[in-house]
Amino acid sequence: MGCVLTLVGFCLWVCLMSQSSIPVASQRSGGSGNVEEGRVFINGRVAIGSTDDDFVCATLDWWPPDKCDYGTCSWGRASLLNLDLTNKILFNAIKAFSSLKIRMGGTLQDKVIYQRTGDQQPCAQFVKNSSEMFGFSEGCLPMSRWDELNQFFRDAGAVVIFGLNALSGRSIGMDGLATGAWNGSDAESLIQYTVNKGYTIHGWELGNELTGNGVGAGVPADQYASDINTLQSMVQKIYASYEAKPLVIGPGGFFDASWYTEFIDKTLKSLQVVTHHIYNLGPGVDDHLIDKILDPSYLDGGSKPFQDLQSILQNSATSATAWVGEAGGAYNSGHNLVTNAFAFSFWYLDQLGMASSYGNKTYCRQTLIGGNYGLLNTTTFVPNPDYYSALLWHRLMGRNVLSTSFNGTKKIRAYSHCSKQSPGITLLLINLDGNTTLRVQVSTENDGNNRTSTLQSKNQTQRSNFASTREEYHLTAKDGNLHSQTLLLNGKVLTVNSSGSIPPLEPISVSSLDPITVAPFSVVFARFPDVNYPACSRSTQMEMDKFGLLIELLLFGVLQPIICIFF
Repeated sequence: MGCVLTLVGFCLWVCLMSQSSIPVASQRSGGSGNVEEGRVFINGRVAIGSTDDDFVCATLDWWPPDKCDYGTCSWGRASLLNLDLTNKILFNAIKAFSSLKIRMGGTLQDKVIYQRTGDQQPCAQFVKNSSEMFGFSEGCLPMSRWDELNQFFRDAGAVVIFGLNALSGRSIGMDGLATGAWNGSDAESLIQYTVNKGYTIHGWELGNELTGNGVGAGVPADQYASDINTLQSMVQKIYASYEAKPLVIGPGGFFDASWYTEFIDKTLKSLQVVTHHIYNLGPGVDDHLIDKILDPSYLDGGSKPFQDLQSILQNSATSATAWVGEAGGAYNSGHNLVTNAFAFSFWYLDQLGMASSYGNKTYCRQTLIGGNYGLLNTTTFVPNPDYYSALLWHRLMGRNVLSTSFNGTKKIRAYSHCSKQSPGITLLLINLDGNTTLRVQVSTENDGNNRTSTLQSKNQTQRSNFASTREEYHLTAKDGNLHSQTLLLNGKVLTVNSSGSIPPLEPISVSSLDPITVAPFSVVFARFPDVNYPACSRSTQMEMDKFGLLIELLLFGVLQPIICIFF
């Protein structure tokens, strides 16, 4: 893949030198009640990358109700084993995405055994035990519950990824090093049962946070690679009669450059997706989480693992793509009224924008429900603010990612994509400043000398590139309180109705010649339906799809030698 990406990268560089762009403004001088203007540049000549169509993903975990952190027990009945699958809000929340990826897994997945058909042994649940790794005994997944989960996700239209126990068969030393090969017999039984029942699994992921030194235990990269190869052979065998086979995914850990490099280089033909986890805000007990979230320099630092993993993949012969397999921001279950409140949308949406810019195809939020970082309230199932942020991203931000930059204050975060299932582009603006309103002017670049003109000009050529109106979605916290769990869309409270239905997310229409007003501590999605960028053309999308097909072929090593020789 390295030789292909080198050629593609060169082509992209050539194209970028002669691109057209949209500028949008943004600079800040501070002060209470300030109104400022500035400029953002959207590069529309060629996409800098593409995501999966179902880029947004959420996790479901195994933690039982007595999982506690810092004296707070925040998981309730949100475990895969006890979650109320009859709850209408839960069903509607997933259904609203019309294909939400759900990753089932988490810390305790490496202590889960799977009940086998005809097994007479009782299927024991997790029991709290401080002397055990992760503080709990082994737990068992009953096949009756597996049936319920699969039927629920099928009816809700979810795309399912399941995390397998990667510690099965290993010995764990006093230093936390897990030695020995993976015993995949339990996993094989589960996968075979799943196929026999006709359940669709999008991907099987091996292990959770066992990379590098690991969390609780660590597996050396060469052994992990061997185990992935075993899983791939297992999947190929069980799904032999199926044209479409599930993805083989791993390692689901914290990024360690040397570990990941070795792992990727030894799974060239067996691994389709490389997953990594993100908890870059530190422990949930930290009282300064909001300070970090509102600090643009801190947010910028989050790009390093994205950059480093992208570099490893580009310089490897692998065909695997990157996913964020789990991201809760603050580890140990998050922080109540921060990671489940309006303030967290700043971090979350910035992460979605950053991850997509660095080639991550999917981003799995920890969690859909459970802990203090759920998209849904653990007790009531009512959506938290980030649920609506995720849903708007899913509906508005298309696959093709556009290079977006701005001059001025770092308190404005800006990202743009081709629009989802509709013409035009969608721009995301995040205002981290609590005192400054931004008036964002959209303009076009006339030529290679970076001369720009705003749409307020009378130039008909410039005006003709834009629709008469654009759609705007303004997200703010109730009463301006960053700790609020109530979200306002264009000034109206979003809430489910008595039947548990997700409310409509309706934009306001604004003249495309007017500036975008971005209030203090707010988020704005702005969709321009008639901006006709080359990167968003139908032919460009077809070319991206063809490249995706090429990558799939490379997964099986069919074309790789030919392409490398040809180029």
